[in-house]
This record gives sequence, structure tokens and C-alpha cells, in this order.
Amino acid sequence: MSIPTLDAFQVIGDPSRRKMLMLLSEDSLTINSLAENFDMSRPAVSKHIKILYTAGFISIQDIGRERYCTLKKDGFEELQAWISCFDEFWTSKLKKLETLLNNKLPN
Repeated sequence: MSIPTLDAFQVIGDPSRRKMLMLLSEDSLTINSLAENFDMSRPAVSKHIKILYTAGFISIQDIGRERYCTLKKDGFEELQAWISCFDEFWTSKLKKLETLLNNKLPN
């Protein structure tokens, strides 16, 4: 089974994957521990985990017989870069509005 390559927004577009990321924000979890939080088959959980891994949102480390998932910064950087563009846009617009209002108000 081939795992599709998705952009960061497609990856977080799925509610199950968003929930996995939220769970992993609290602590590293084994794949089995993650699976316990979902009403889906273990293979379905594994597919979501592989998508998160491929997109750089999580790392997977084998410790003994368990595979632990941990959040990873890489996938979030694409999201942050996109959002930052709009942060700069709105900061500029609000600064211009502030200047305009300050020039219009009587002293």
C-alpha cells in the first residue's frame, strides 16, 4: 500500500490526524497507545501515522518491542511559514490604520 504525499494542510485536514497530533503534544506514545484513542482498525491508524511521519510531523523510534511516536518540528514549519505571511500582511494593514487614525485625531 502506497502512502500518498500530501502537503502540510492536507495532512492536518484530517480530524483523526489532528487528534493524533494533539495527543502527541502531551507526550510520546506508542502506536498501540495512540490506536486506543480511535474507533478504527489498527491498519487505518498505521496509515495515518505513516502520513504524519512522511510529512515530517512525527518521528518514530523503536524502543524494545514498541514503536514510539513523538512530535517533530519539520511539518509544522511549513504551516508556520504560510501563516507568517498573513501575520505580516495584517500587521502592516493595522499599522497603516493606526497611522491614519493618529493623523486624523485632534491633539
